[in-house]
Formats: sequence, structure tokens, C-alpha cells
Amino acid sequence: MEQKKRNRIILIGPVSSGKTTLSQRITDREIIPNKTQALSLIDDFIFDTPGEYLEMVHYRGAITVTSAEADIVIFVQNPIEDNSAFPPAYASLFCKPVFGVITKSDVANKTQIKRARKQLEMAGAQKVFVVSSITGEGIDDFVKAIDDKWEGSVKQCLAR
Repeated sequence: MEQKKRNRIILIGPVSSGKTTLSQRITDREIIPNKTQALSLIDDFIFDTPGEYLEMVHYRGAITVTSAEADIVIFVQNPIEDNSAFPPAYASLFCKPVFGVITKSDVANKTQIKRARKQLEMAGAQKVFVVSSITGEGIDDFVKAIDDKWEGSVKQCLAR
């Protein structure tokens, strides 16, 4: 039986936003805290990027180039952090679906999650998911969304 090809995603977010832990959770790997030092491709469907690629403007070109190989762009936001590293309307750089993921829901309060949602929406995320890679909260809905064919933003982008 042929295995269904998964939509490729690229995880973009600042240092310690939970990108690597999220990738470990959705690929059923052991959760091991790890600092991503270089761009990596996991299970041929997740591009995990170092947080510095977003935080240091001169590295953002690497995100843009790598995103061409992805089907869906994922902005990852740690709700514990007050500020967002995502510029307003950052999603407009990518002519593909952009989802937002608020991580660490198991340790964040409602006010922090609300602020993180607003930050992701300002960056242009079309759908926002609240997850905990530790407890598994929200992971199933997120995985279903990335596995579904979702072309709404691509059609809008091409119509520009």
C-alpha cells in the first residue's frame, strides 16, 4: 500500500518558541530539548529552522528560499514572550498557506495566549492553533490541518 505524501511545512519562529519540540511531537519522537543550529529536514516533510533566521534580518533570505520547497508555512509563537519577532504582514512574502501555532499552552495563561494570537494574526497567519507539545493539547487538530489540502490563500495570492 502506498503511503500518502504529506504536505511539507516550514516551521519559522524565534529562538525557544518550540519549533523543534513541535516537530518531535508530530513525528512521534521522544521530546528532547534541543537548540537547532542549522536548517534541517525531518521525515521529508518538516523544515525546522533556527530561530536566528527570523531574529536576524540578514538571515531571513534563507527562510524565503527554503519556503519555496514547503507547501505550508508555519509561524510558531511562544506566548510567554511579550514581543513577537514576526514583522506585520510577514505572511505576504509567502505565496502559500500560512498557519500560526501558539506553543506551550500548558504553561501560558489566557491573556498570554490572546496576545500571541493577535501577534500571529498581525503577521498574517490565516489559521491559528493553540498547542502543547508536552501534553498533546491541540496537536491532532494541527496535524489534520497540515495534512488536509488547503489552497485558500494560494488562490488569493495568485489573484493579486
